[in-house]
Amino acid sequence: MSAADTKAAGPPVPVPPVPQAIGKSSHDDDAPRVQKRKRKKGELLPYFLILPAIVAIAAVYLYPLGKTVVMSFQDMGRRELWSGEPAPWVGFEQFTNILGDSEFWWVTFRTIVFMAICVVLTMGIGLLVALLMRKLSTWVRLVLTACLIAAWSMPLMVAASIFRFMADSDYGLINTLIAKVAGEDWLGHNWYLNPIQGFGIITLLVVWGAIPFVVVTLYAALTQVPQELEEAAALDGASAYGVYRFVTWPVIKPVFTMVATLSVIWDFNVFGQIWLLRGNKPEPEYETLGLYSYSKAFESTSFSQGTAIALITVLLLSGVAVYYLRQLMKTGEVE
Repeated sequence: MSAADTKAAGPPVPVPPVPQAIGKSSHDDDAPRVQKRKRKKGELLPYFLILPAIVAIAAVYLYPLGKTVVMSFQDMGRRELWSGEPAPWVGFEQFTNILGDSEFWWVTFRTIVFMAICVVLTMGIGLLVALLMRKLSTWVRLVLTACLIAAWSMPLMVAASIFRFMADSDYGLINTLIAKVAGEDWLGHNWYLNPIQGFGIITLLVVWGAIPFVVVTLYAALTQVPQELEEAAALDGASAYGVYRFVTWPVIKPVFTMVATLSVIWDFNVFGQIWLLRGNKPEPEYETLGLYSYSKAFESTSFSQGTAIALITVLLLSGVAVYYLRQLMKTGEVE
């Protein structure tokens, strides 16, 4: 660099300091922290709002659950219940006796098979009806929806009375219709003498009561399927099954999975349908885990054994509940 270049560049020009606003102190640097602290306090407001509901739920559910756990490790009978004396502790004896009883495993197997049949029928028929509703006209769809809601809102006792009358051996509608096709030998047929046939009637009641919820929920999911994608797939030569498999099913799959998981939990705990159809005293061959627990607790007056069976049922369903919660969180991520 020459002397002329140095002279042309000249010394660096000093930058004047930025004037500080009047009245500004050094404490202004803490303003963002104060605002952030206030924002954190505001974020806690929703938790305070739902705190009463959490306390109520804990009082209703946590205490009975804790009492169930304690009783399952005791030997509480009728004497301890009425006298108020503390029940003796027996440790894992109740669980050992239950898990070593072949009757418990038969009841568990019966419950799982019954639950699986009910879930498959409910989800299959519900999905077909939901797909059918997309093809119906508006007024027909509204009438069908009103009928589904009416069936859904019917009390269980009323529904059970209707199905019990339909399956009556002397005046039942089912026997009358079958007799017109298969002969009059079906008149007077008792469906509950054979447990398989009896569970068939019970399954009809369970599925009939569960289908409305499944249909309404799946139809709501089907309305979110973009019609332009289905039309584009059809124009590209995809069959009706191909359009459903590659376009419709991926959209409704999260909702279908959640509804199916709920159906598993509900059908695994079926109690009222069997209890009412069997005249408030189900035979041993009609017992599921819920009825088996009730029978041990109140008919055999072994309350600790009944609570132990109920606790085992909760543990069996805990995996299904965890899976349902995971699917519920994944649904928000997909959306």
